[in-house]
Amino acid sequence: MRGLSNDDTLTSPLCTHIRISTSRPISPLTIMGIFASKLLLNLFGPQEMRIVMIGCDGAGKTTILYKLKLGEVVTTIPTIGFNVETVAYKNISFTVWDVGGQHKIRPLWKHYYQNTQGVIFVVDSNDVDRIDEVAETLQDILQYDDLKDASVLILANKQDLPQAMSASTLVDKLRLRQVRQQWYIQASCATTGDGLYEGLDWLSKAVKSKPRTTA
Repeated sequence: MRGLSNDDTLTSPLCTHIRISTSRPISPLTIMGIFASKLLLNLFGPQEMRIVMIGCDGAGKTTILYKLKLGEVVTTIPTIGFNVETVAYKNISFTVWDVGGQHKIRPLWKHYYQNTQGVIFVVDSNDVDRIDEVAETLQDILQYDDLKDASVLILANKQDLPQAMSASTLVDKLRLRQVRQQWYIQASCATTGDGLYEGLDWLSKAVKSKPRTTA
């Protein structure tokens, strides 16, 4: 599943390994360099990122969180409050806050924005009737100062359902061209995992490309 972004420089997949051609001899210095790089990576450990995952109720946020965390689909109930989990992926440790999406909970979302480096906004692509509400919700949250420098990943979830809107359609429906933050929309399906890791690839690269700031 392909995605769309307002920054084409970050749409290519992350390089996750070093490939060595065996068509020519490998010098000892090259081998030492590779092992030294891996040693430094292990010494310093994974880079940590604080991510908040939000979206309207029923979008599939909790299913996505535990698909990423456990690699399987778990039975969920509407989230009252939040779930927080650490998801390790490609030497990056994502602390993901999955915040409930019901109307009465949404005013509390702002308390999770401080020091957030990335936002995962989950959309039920199959729910055509609520898309205006979803668009308004997204536009509202991105006005907060705490999120002005955050990278925004929109997961166009439930692409396996018959009326699911495509990522390109949702660019217009969600008014993404008005968004000042760096954003990327990825078609996804939480139950199969399709598109989830492609989205994380973009988000991790986007966050790492920005200078670190102190709280």
